[in-house]
Amino acid sequence: MNSTEAPSSSRDHEIIVALDVPSAREAASAVKTLGDAVSFYKVGLELFVADGPETLRMLKGEGKRVFLDLKLHDIPRTVERAVSSCLAFGADLLTIHAQGCRAMVEGAVRAVSEAGSDTKIIAVTLLTSLDAADLADMGVCRAPQEQVLALGTLATAAGAHGLVCSPREVAALRRALGPGAILVTPGVRPAGTAAGDQKRIATPGEAIRDGATHLVVGRPILGAQDPRAAAIAIRREMDCAGDGR
Repeated sequence: MNSTEAPSSSRDHEIIVALDVPSAREAASAVKTLGDAVSFYKVGLELFVADGPETLRMLKGEGKRVFLDLKLHDIPRTVERAVSSCLAFGADLLTIHAQGCRAMVEGAVRAVSEAGSDTKIIAVTLLTSLDAADLADMGVCRAPQEQVLALGTLATAAGAHGLVCSPREVAALRRALGPGAILVTPGVRPAGTAAGDQKRIATPGEAIRDGATHLVVGRPILGAQDPRAAAIAIRREMDCAGDGR
């Protein structure tokens, strides 16, 4: 395999490129640039509010998988109905906030089950932009890892198919939840790249060795001089780490 050839997909771990861009046009351009190097994309609030349906149709039309990262958080009935509406987009993964309580998570999962959908509900434990000082400001006495474990245990017990957590907590969650849980890890930065607004970060290899199944990567790929080569390099690091587990 030469340096520009995309590695084959693995069932054990996936790279998800975060389309943190302001329009469907820019999203389509990024997908075209990355080509067969990436098969999974995240659509978050910025892009969804601007051009969500158009972007999602484009991704599905290109045969890509979708991580719809809306972090739904409201009263249980509202979230259940919002999840039902989101299912029309055909997302593979859909996020809610674990902080929304057990009943909210159960409502989201129920919406998926009643629709017979393959969409997986992924509960966000603690944003990677937060640290212990931020938790203290919000009146949370637990350390970040303790908070993540508490919320992750609650969400999975309520039926969530997986969790979003930082690389710092993924090993503890994997030990607590066993091999079957989906663990989506943002805050991944290849060695030598800037952390940006993320506070609890790790390299792709570290995150995979600790038990992550999906790595969300945005700026280190889309901001690279050669985005496709950057994606391939990260995927190779993931594959090597996975082989060594």
